[in-house]
Amino acid sequence: MPEAEHFAERRNLEDLWLSAFPIGTEWENIDKIKEFNWNFQNLEKALEEGGELYGKTVYLFANTEPQQLHVNGEQKIVLVRTVVAVDCPCAPSDKVGINSVQRAYEEILPMRAMKMSWVPYVPLEDRLSRIEGLKTKIFTLHCSQRRSALKHLKTEQVKKFDYCMPYYMPLISPEEDQDTTVDIIYPLERPEFTDDLVKAEELPEDEREKFKEFVKEKVRERKRELKQAKEARKEAIDNMDPEKKKAFENIKFYKFYPVNALDAPDLSIQKADYINRYFMKAHKQS
Repeated sequence: MPEAEHFAERRNLEDLWLSAFPIGTEWENIDKIKEFNWNFQNLEKALEEGGELYGKTVYLFANTEPQQLHVNGEQKIVLVRTVVAVDCPCAPSDKVGINSVQRAYEEILPMRAMKMSWVPYVPLEDRLSRIEGLKTKIFTLHCSQRRSALKHLKTEQVKKFDYCMPYYMPLISPEEDQDTTVDIIYPLERPEFTDDLVKAEELPEDEREKFKEFVKEKVRERKRELKQAKEARKEAIDNMDPEKKKAFENIKFYKFYPVNALDAPDLSIQKADYINRYFMKAHKQS
């Protein structure tokens, strides 16, 4: 009589990390994320009874970070999946930001323009239940764009997915809070800066005054941008629903890296609490 085949029991949230779309990852690299069976038991424990996210409403999205790891005895660049959990009773945003050093300007678009949305996630044991009855409510970022249809899109639209990231407008702007941008630019107005360039023969003598005026105008433009952004932010916050404003006052971000597993590379790596330019840093990183 043949020996019965043994299957390992599946964990209740085992496929959660796969459910969150890896936003900002190039399409040709998405399959590489599944090269290893990443283990996110740290995320699972946080959402299960006794965990710090149990009983809450949580929104999840995934990112990838290139890391140099030892794989089968050799060094290899691996796209390590990370998952960000947003502890908030309402969605942190229904928009995405598209920005990169290759792009001349930033775009803020509705999620639906990139075929993205927040969708409910139901644990394995509760797949026959309604999400309203679940103690912990989990939503993951979903993208309905079919890879097979990418060839029908313009190259510019396809590239937007590469530079896409979840958008979030904090109640206190990083620029207002730190005001670093103007402080960094202001010294460029000093005559010594231009003189140094002339001495170094990086700026022709007859271009000195033009350069000074160019720098001053760039500073003025940046100050106007910051003023407009501050006014737009104030208007948006003033018009914000009181319940949503209260939720944003208490919002928390958790960033999870995979834990070591037998069928994945050793992850004794440098872990960062930085998320992206909108969410900035996680309140807690695991």
